[in-house]
Amino acid sequence: MIHKDFISKPYTGQLEETEFGWQSPSNIALVKYWGKKEIQIPANPSISFTLDNCHTKTKVQVGPKVKSEKEFSFEVLLDGKPKEAFAPKIETFFKRVQPYLPFVDQYHFKIQTTNSFPHSSGIASSASGMSALALCFMSMEKTLLPDMNQEYFFKKASFLARLGSGSASRSTQGPLMVFGEHQDIPESSNLYGVKYQGEVHDNFNNYQDTVLLVDVGEKKVSSSVGHDLVNGHPFASARFEQANKNLSELLQIIKQGDLEAFVKVVESEALVLHAIMMSSQPYYLLLRPNTLRIIEKVWEYRANTNSNLCFTLDAGANVHLLYPEAEKQEVLQFIRNELVVYCKNEQYICDQIGFGAKKL
Repeated sequence: MIHKDFISKPYTGQLEETEFGWQSPSNIALVKYWGKKEIQIPANPSISFTLDNCHTKTKVQVGPKVKSEKEFSFEVLLDGKPKEAFAPKIETFFKRVQPYLPFVDQYHFKIQTTNSFPHSSGIASSASGMSALALCFMSMEKTLLPDMNQEYFFKKASFLARLGSGSASRSTQGPLMVFGEHQDIPESSNLYGVKYQGEVHDNFNNYQDTVLLVDVGEKKVSSSVGHDLVNGHPFASARFEQANKNLSELLQIIKQGDLEAFVKVVESEALVLHAIMMSSQPYYLLLRPNTLRIIEKVWEYRANTNSNLCFTLDAGANVHLLYPEAEKQEVLQFIRNELVVYCKNEQYICDQIGFGAKKL
């Protein structure tokens, strides 16, 4: 599908004053995308696990628009309290989606959102948040176009979510989502995320993700700025080629159930992501001393136990520990015994693979 396929047909229904709600999960990329072109187009494809417990719940109340000079009329509340800091990003989102949702400048929207995890904890709240918001707007459009089928509904939801946050395109469905064109996935697209339909070995069923919260503050360099710094990066073209190759390799690993190979690709991808940050101009560092201590402890644990535990990282200091469900008790004991000391206030979040967004 291309851009024009997401331009709305003439509406046949009516949008009443009502409320729409969705719960949308965060996700953790296994092969990372870092670097983007105009309007959230990825420089390389990525694949992610959809999470389950880490999610955002968003409800949007639709009401009459009060006469105003403003093009868009909305208010945003986080955990029941006004969150003015979110307004610029939401307004940018409205501007980007208006060509595809022509009703967004005709109503007032009260957006109420809450996360199941600490905001700015290094878990992709922009992914779950923008995905949930996009799904709410798609529910509105489904009211206006009752004949819309489910496949189109989720494709357009992902398309719209991407306009708010690239990684949000991967938070609509699950358990594995691909964002960005790749030669081994014919249905893949740079415009929206797709649910991976290939063969997945039983070894990856109900895979676990425990998130160690090393630093829960705002990042010094935002992901948007970080993506922009890839433009002109001396290693960019080699990195994009590497990501495509790693994705091809990971698809075979997922099919064959090779956990040892999975560990190598996933950890390498995490470290390369941060290597790109540290070699950007200007260069910057999001890892913290305790991030490195955890990584070294994971390597030590794996060497001593032959475990399949591995780590990955988002664009921040916190560590995602990925492991098969069969190792859950042993890994959690390891975390309690040796890793919580490196977490801020001993905080960590237990999660697992999920299957996508849910209507509230």
